[in-house]
Amino acid sequence: MFPGLRVVRFWLLVLACAAGLAAPAGAQESPVTGDWLIAHILSDPESLNPLTSNDATSANLLSYVFESLLRRHPQTLELVPHLATSRPQISADKLTYTFTLRRDARFQDGTPLTVHDVLFSLKAIKTPWVNAPFVRVYYQSLVDAERLDDDTIRLVAKEPYFRNEDILGGFSILPRHYYDPEGLLAPLSVRDLDAMSPDDTSPQAARARRFAEAFNTRFARNPMGSGPYRFRDWKTGQEVVLERDPDYWGTGKPGLDQPYLDRRVFRVFTNPDAALVALKAGQLDAMGLTPIQHLRQTQGRRFRKQFAKYLYYTPGYTYIGWNNAHPIFRDRRVRQAMTYLTNRQQMVQTILFGLGKVVDSPVYLFRPEYDQTLYSHPYDPQKARQLLGEAGWRDRDGDGLLDNVLDGQPVTFRFELKFNAGNEVRRSVALALQDELRKHGIAVELRQLDWTIFLDDVRHHRFDAVILGWAMPLTEPDGYQVWHSSQIANQGSNFISFRHPRVDAILETYRRTFDPQQRIALYREFQQILNREQPYTFLFMRQSILAVARRFHNVTIYPGGPRPLEWWVPKALQKYTTVLTP
Repeated sequence: MFPGLRVVRFWLLVLACAAGLAAPAGAQESPVTGDWLIAHILSDPESLNPLTSNDATSANLLSYVFESLLRRHPQTLELVPHLATSRPQISADKLTYTFTLRRDARFQDGTPLTVHDVLFSLKAIKTPWVNAPFVRVYYQSLVDAERLDDDTIRLVAKEPYFRNEDILGGFSILPRHYYDPEGLLAPLSVRDLDAMSPDDTSPQAARARRFAEAFNTRFARNPMGSGPYRFRDWKTGQEVVLERDPDYWGTGKPGLDQPYLDRRVFRVFTNPDAALVALKAGQLDAMGLTPIQHLRQTQGRRFRKQFAKYLYYTPGYTYIGWNNAHPIFRDRRVRQAMTYLTNRQQMVQTILFGLGKVVDSPVYLFRPEYDQTLYSHPYDPQKARQLLGEAGWRDRDGDGLLDNVLDGQPVTFRFELKFNAGNEVRRSVALALQDELRKHGIAVELRQLDWTIFLDDVRHHRFDAVILGWAMPLTEPDGYQVWHSSQIANQGSNFISFRHPRVDAILETYRRTFDPQQRIALYREFQQILNREQPYTFLFMRQSILAVARRFHNVTIYPGGPRPLEWWVPKALQKYTTVLTP
């Protein structure tokens, strides 16, 4: 089937499913402001620093606080202007991008947003000592930025990158007076910072390092941007509160999101069962349900009367990441064997109750780049035992566990599998894998950790294997951040230490390729290599199940999921009252 038709049919199915579960309410009414939305989160955000945080919870919260030059239209996914007046002028060689800024944008303290703030934001990204390798990787080609006048900025890249318009228009604009009150980056240019290396000892580098030390440590819990919601409070382990900015500069402006809810409260429940109790008791207004909660605990008439449910596929996947630098897992045959011993189809049926699909690639299943010809490793213990035997693993001492000699030392096949506490799906995957591997002479110790501790271990490569997930773009993918070998060091996203020269070459060429069909061919070769190497055991893409109190109107499921920014509550149904102050 033609990929575009497949995507269209998929989204028609999603929307039909959502419509069947939740009848739209109040379609003829006009939106009004007021009320709160109290939603469930599994853990505290890692940080509310817009550059140094890299988890989904932080990204979600910060999307209400910060804005960018361009954004994606939620329905069409086309780039549209936001803080810029239009999409940029792009030079014929695709190396120069010129943006014109709106003159009416303001930060949440009333300070005008100017070209100087755009320049500062890029400087912060390019500063080598800012803890943002997962952001900086997308700006490697940016070598200069120049203010042309009070409204215009020109960005210069050293090489073409097919996503440059998206990337150069998509970063969060930070107020320089707030994040750099000493003006440490003011005398430095983007070109200066681009030329610096982490071991630079020049006076300019010392100045940039001073900025980074302050930026990395002082702004984890106190964000300020130009967005429709401002940060109000964070009680660790309890909740994060955002409040609608009554003086939001975009109010009433055509083409911009109009916030209606006075507060967004993100309430922490590490136990999904406790969260469901809170939802039913009215202490939460919205939460993502587990499959068993959806099928067995929320089917009653009383629940259906109070809450609407929406089912949709989320662009993301769950995986088991093998530390490729670990003596046991550096052998491709062992990683392949681990996948053969992982009964992925059964996990979809028994853990997700059929609400998901097995995936074999880091590309969104409904993107044209996804290679439908990939070999989908079945559950095959016999094949796994054969591969392990070829790699030298057998029970030499009769203790029931496989052993081997690696680097001249006897090694028992024993490893630790880490995952984050509170995620019942990942816990179930871990228990199923532990039970299966025990039958084949492999000992697995399970360790669940608080989210922030877990992420710290992951970024510093302190693990044998982990269960994690990645969100995937609905637009053209770029795997450089996760799969290029340059991203192993400095807390980069290639934390499993995967190295493959051909993959590096493909990802580098892919970024410079503007022909979509050539990119698809490159990405399919990339997927075939991952399919052989099995650095991850790709598990599944889940269906999300969202329960929302029925007093909220305009709950729409877009390709990227719901957008609570658009939700509102009629005055007669509002539950909470807030007095907003400037």
